[in-house]
Amino acid sequence: MPIAAAPSSTAIDTFLAAVKFDAQGLVPAIAQQHDTGEVLMMAWMNRAAVVETLSTGRVCYWSRSRQAPWRKGDTSGHVQTLVDLRVDCDGDTLLALVDQTGVACHTGRHNCFFRALRGEGLEEIAPVVVDMPAESRA
Repeated sequence: MPIAAAPSSTAIDTFLAAVKFDAQGLVPAIAQQHDTGEVLMMAWMNRAAVVETLSTGRVCYWSRSRQAPWRKGDTSGHVQTLVDLRVDCDGDTLLALVDQTGVACHTGRHNCFFRALRGEGLEEIAPVVVDMPAESRA
């Protein structure tokens, strides 16, 4: 259920005006599966990634390690299609409601939140679903 049509440039500008980017020009973005509510991952977006995401309907983030746009699924095929992009009350966090194809985590798990405190340590509470190539895990 991707967004029906790309918003106009005026609508995108209105959205961007509500976003408070940090000193590095970034804003955290939480990706959530639109129909189940499962929180999939957190990544960063810059202004260009927000514009691309809204314009194309395919979620794009900013890779801080590569200092480049990161189009989810370019190398893995595990694409996030945008259903809705929301900004929180303070304007400092985005929520991307997505339709996730495949897994969201570079470890091959369905989501990135697979470790939890159990007893005195961290335990992996979700299995690897897909064996990801080594370059995806870096």
